[in-house]
Amino acid sequence: MQPQAYPPLFSHPHQDTTTTTTSPLTSHKTAKMAAAAPSQVAQSIPETQDPTIIALRTSLTTESTPLAQRFRALFSLKHLASQPDDSPQTLPAIQAIAAAFASPSALLKHEVAYCLGQTKNLVAAQYLRAVLEDVAEDSMCRHEAAEALGALGDTGSIALLKDFRDKEGEVDVVRETCEIAVARIEWENSEESKKEKLQQSDFASIDPAPTTAQNSTVEDLEKTLLNPESPLFLRYRAMFGLRDLASPPDLPTAVPAVLALAKGFADSSALFRHEIAFVFGQLSHPASIPALTAALSDTKEASMVRHEAAEALGSLGDEDGVEDVLKRFLNDSEQVVRESVIVALDMAEFERSGETEYALIPEAAGTAAA
Repeated sequence: MQPQAYPPLFSHPHQDTTTTTTSPLTSHKTAKMAAAAPSQVAQSIPETQDPTIIALRTSLTTESTPLAQRFRALFSLKHLASQPDDSPQTLPAIQAIAAAFASPSALLKHEVAYCLGQTKNLVAAQYLRAVLEDVAEDSMCRHEAAEALGALGDTGSIALLKDFRDKEGEVDVVRETCEIAVARIEWENSEESKKEKLQQSDFASIDPAPTTAQNSTVEDLEKTLLNPESPLFLRYRAMFGLRDLASPPDLPTAVPAVLALAKGFADSSALFRHEIAFVFGQLSHPASIPALTAALSDTKEASMVRHEAAEALGSLGDEDGVEDVLKRFLNDSEQVVRESVIVALDMAEFERSGETEYALIPEAAGTAAA
């Protein structure tokens, strides 16, 4: 039995360009569950009998399932987890996603954290906090968990985020992410945010920082982006502002914005460089290919940057030469890079196929690990 497409889903990982219907974070049910202890929340989510969620969870959590198929299952579950609170699939889908934190794959776990942050559901916060607090966990996963707590706007996690932001000896990518997450949550709850008129964005993703004000110029945003003395939160805002000036790709500001973003690969922060690659993955603009290829090809570059560059190239898989570049790194010495190339090649195949949805939902459990 063939998988059944379940619209609306976005085209590939991280490129949320469609709006998913979700309930407000202030709904009584979500607020009540988020306030409960983690064990109480977990116990309050009944075991689902939904065959779709069971099949997707099986695909996602079975280590023998091909990685590309696990990613597709993950993004299908993300769609279900982003439904209104009163949907019987929402909470079981969140629980199914979180179950994948048991995987040994740092790449998969970091994507799991990202998806939980995009659900707009505070029930996901308990799982993300646990990952952030686990100092034995891969720093890329902990970073993504912190970023996801910021995306959720979880005010209940501010104290925890500040602790790791200020913790002596904490790894830079975690510390910097916590700094941005705190700033994002505080901005979201500030009077300033209510007054700002932000430039229009083609992307429905919940970003680590909001885009910039209307009438921002490429030149001004580039100055902020590349200023190491400016707070990371403001530099991230400039980054997403430049992204929005590069979409759609035929805007007169598109190529200059992409070239400005590419200069960010020279920054000293691996977190910052990885976010540049993430933005390029959202844009899928051909002008970013040289910079992404250089980042992936630099074996001295941080693996979290190279992995993100690989996935971004996957979103450009229908462009000449991109697939050949990716195949050169199928046997890379870094596991997270190897796995990212596998996912990227699957994305490239999707781009060439002309399909409209990257994630597919199987009709029955029997298709889960086929």
